[in-house]
Amino acid sequence: MHAQVAALRYDGQGAPRVVAKGQDELARRILEVAREHDVPIVSSPEVVSMLGQIPLEQEIPASLYVAVAEVLAFAYSLSGRAPPGPDSDPGS
Repeated sequence: MHAQVAALRYDGQGAPRVVAKGQDELARRILEVAREHDVPIVSSPEVVSMLGQIPLEQEIPASLYVAVAEVLAFAYSLSGRAPPGPDSDPGS
């Protein structure tokens, strides 16, 4: 079984984007960087498998909105933050 990860960015504008993905050693490095920057980590192998098929920097397709929304909601709850909304300033 290969370790596989995917990282998303959501700034409240449009849909979340896949900003990093990888397997094995690259996956371990992505997780290491995420931990160094206090990025919440959520385990969801099914979602990661689907995200792994999306090109980097591309928005997720509508078919993944519900699954990714559940993962992001859980990640934001872990960090104690609220997700950005369409009226929020991504730079703040």
